[in-house]
Amino acid sequence: MPFPEPYRLIPIPADRHDDVLALDLWAFPSGETIEALRELPSPLSWDRTYGVIRSGDDDLLAGFHGAYPLRAYPVPGAEVSCGWLTWVGVHPAHRRRGILRGMIEHHFADCLAHGEAISGLMAAETPIYGRFGYGMASAQVSLTIPRGAALRPVAGAADLDVALEVWDAAAHGDLVAGIHRDYARLPMGLGRPGWATRETPGQRESRDTDAPSRRGGREALRVLLVRDETGTAVAYATFRRSSEWLRGGAEGTVHVREAVALTAAAAHRMWSVLLDLDLTSKVQIANLPVDDPIVSLLVDVRGAVPDYQDNSWLRILDLPAALSQRAYAGEVDVVLEVADAMLPANAGRWRVRAAAWGYADVTASDDEPDLVLDIRELSAAHLGSVSLSSLAQAGLIQARTPEALRAATAAWSWPVAAAANWIF
Repeated sequence: MPFPEPYRLIPIPADRHDDVLALDLWAFPSGETIEALRELPSPLSWDRTYGVIRSGDDDLLAGFHGAYPLRAYPVPGAEVSCGWLTWVGVHPAHRRRGILRGMIEHHFADCLAHGEAISGLMAAETPIYGRFGYGMASAQVSLTIPRGAALRPVAGAADLDVALEVWDAAAHGDLVAGIHRDYARLPMGLGRPGWATRETPGQRESRDTDAPSRRGGREALRVLLVRDETGTAVAYATFRRSSEWLRGGAEGTVHVREAVALTAAAAHRMWSVLLDLDLTSKVQIANLPVDDPIVSLLVDVRGAVPDYQDNSWLRILDLPAALSQRAYAGEVDVVLEVADAMLPANAGRWRVRAAAWGYADVTASDDEPDLVLDIRELSAAHLGSVSLSSLAQAGLIQARTPEALRAATAAWSWPVAAAANWIF
């Protein structure tokens, strides 16, 4: 992965945290200072952080990127290793030099060296990553729900106990992390692809910290816990309230950070409380899966002003490994002809055979292809929420026969929408 002269890539240790923060503030403008950011726990995995420097100027980072080494990233029917690309930035004085491409090439090689057949990311700018083979693999919905919005009834919801407490990482961190992790495996036998949990110590500490500088003028973080008849916590919501007093009275907002429930009754009970807090007029939440229970529970979902956006982007790095790691929702025997300009080992023809709800045998093939596509489209479909047929209708996949497209579309799909409910 040669970088253009006079640049080169080096590992970045934790003692260069300030240099990373300085570059981050150039790449992502913010009102915060390095001194303030230094006090926050870093989510980075320092054994997977890399910078680009210019010869003779080692103190200034021209570029930086890191990876979270996820080892239980959910794909259809499995949890796999994934190298999650993060904190990608190029100093504005060093743009248009090929630095980003060099960092992406390095990231691919680094992931493959660590046995990670896929890479994921959340894109600050969506036009950038498609040219490197990442496909938009899941969507999310944000809601602004009026206070008192009617919910469809769920048996047993009213019988569940609720506690409202000020967030305490020592008291609540493990409990919340356990519920969040367990949700990735629901419904049983299916699971939710893309539901990444806080696997690394840095991610966990960063997420659990309620720093005053990150509250945006709102109150300290609160947590709502729902417990079943045995006293076991089966749902949580973390939130802050903000107040606004108008001529007609209080118009406060409940800003929900996360809301996760392991049962339908717990979801109903959790939302019924969030939607009826005093001195508030609405509840706002982002990063929801498009099929989150609240979407079905709301009697008037249109009144919640749903706003859809891209969520996770995925990139297949080792095609035969990645396709054999996930399960398929239908029987399939198809030959793919794949183009991959950055990783030639993925390019060529591949036969994919799988039984319904089974795992695939993936082998190189000389047979005529059934589908012709780029690695970007194959990556977009990998979590089961972007259909191959929709990509074919857009002219991004060539299907040689309708039968092959029909079978492949059904096989690559998944009954549960892919999504992650936090930005990392």
